Amino acid sequence: MKHDRIIEILLVEDNPGDARLAAEAFKEGTIPTHLHVASDGIEAMAFLRRQGRHESAPRPDLILLDLNLPRKDGREVLAEIKEDPALRRIPVIVLTTSQAESDVSRAYDLHANCYIVKPVDFDRFIDVVKGIEDFWCSLVKLSPV
Repeated sequence: MKHDRIIEILLVEDNPGDARLAAEAFKEGTIPTHLHVASDGIEAMAFLRRQGRHESAPRPDLILLDLNLPRKDGREVLAEIKEDPALRRIPVIVLTTSQAESDVSRAYDLHANCYIVKPVDFDRFIDVVKGIEDFWCSLVKLSPV
């Protein structure tokens, strides 16, 4: 499938190593993407609401959200996104280390679009990110607004 535009992705991740891995995986991908990284929940919401230094931020086509974040955790971020009519159509993929059934249930209750447990193995992590790209950026028709 030919892409006529760059897919904007917001990665909300406080682990710089995981953010670098995700950036590398998307860079190696076949779909043109632009990855923006927010290191905590407050920065993520400022980016999404185009506040402060993020006033010219693009609207993401996709959000990859860690649950365990400093300052404002991913559950709060997910709830705010899905309660906001201007943001709720953006697919949110929870990408986290938590395997707790309560976290999975809570994420879906808050209208996460999918829940992926972040693998600890480097190669598997790359495979997961490429799978996200293949599915969400190739097969899925993303909302224009």
